[in-house]
Amino acid sequence: MGATNIVRLHPVGVEFEVEEDETVLNAAFRQGIALPHGCKEGQCSACKCVLTGGEVELKKYSTFALNEMERSQDHILLCRTLAYSDLDIELLNYDADVLSKSIPVKSFAGTVTGVSALTHDIRRLDITLDQPLKFWAGQYVDITLPGPEAITRSFSMANTPGEGQNLAFIIKKYPNGRFSSKLDGDLAAGTRVDVRGPYGTCFRREDRTGAMILVGGGSGMSPLWSILHDQVASGEDRPVYFFYGARTQGDLFYLDRFAGIAADNPRFTFVPVLSHAGEDATWDGEKGFVHEVVGAHLRRLGLGEDVDVYACGPAPMIEALTPVLQMNDVDTERTFFDKFTPASH
Repeated sequence: MGATNIVRLHPVGVEFEVEEDETVLNAAFRQGIALPHGCKEGQCSACKCVLTGGEVELKKYSTFALNEMERSQDHILLCRTLAYSDLDIELLNYDADVLSKSIPVKSFAGTVTGVSALTHDIRRLDITLDQPLKFWAGQYVDITLPGPEAITRSFSMANTPGEGQNLAFIIKKYPNGRFSSKLDGDLAAGTRVDVRGPYGTCFRREDRTGAMILVGGGSGMSPLWSILHDQVASGEDRPVYFFYGARTQGDLFYLDRFAGIAADNPRFTFVPVLSHAGEDATWDGEKGFVHEVVGAHLRRLGLGEDVDVYACGPAPMIEALTPVLQMNDVDTERTFFDKFTPASH
């Protein structure tokens, strides 16, 4: 065991230990302190803070996440920061709800129990863990395929927290994806995998008023499927709108399941949106981009100020949606994003 230092977080008054060669963010995860984070690889700036005391070294990071001027003003990225002394850190953004629901990050062993096709390029992966994982609906884990060249990717659970031993993931396949390309062969039932988590701050907040709006695209369905079912199971009585963007009808799935949820829950509305419906005469639903349709519904329903928004999907979708929410007076503190960034390795 190497030397340890103390990290003090302001203004929340939280203290924890960080070990030699351990990033501040990983130390917090290990001890069940959920700090703002996104990619965990120095790419997204979600964990940006200000160092107000102490000596640090930063591992390699993107200057898009932390530019030279910010670094010269003692801004740091927690996921890249190594402590060489006790540290005082000022959090730039934090969520008391997140801190209060912190779950220690742990490692689990698991076995693949099935892979099934939902569309031509989206798969459902089922993994049974040796021990249950505690998490909140909307969170994710890192899955590692052991082998000579271990491959680790982050995926959100599609199941609810009550099913913490049998995890399900909705994953988009990429032609040259080092992980996803194995979903149609190498990742057969019985394959052993390593799972570490939970991570993520885009989880369902409880006991809220007003409408819940879910916005997803592609494999963004995975955490939203978990959040939706957790919300239904909670018994909370609030309107729920689920907007899902896809290219064509062939990219939609679970339509019968959505119909069943709507039949049992009159205040639930599923709105699929197709960007490439073209001349498809069989499609009478919404056309265009999902952020445009969300904006139109917010204006028509007058929902803007009293809503919680959970948006999960590719970065361009999140970036297009953000100004739409702002223009409709959605409170940024009630907006929760899970921006899927491509793997850097």
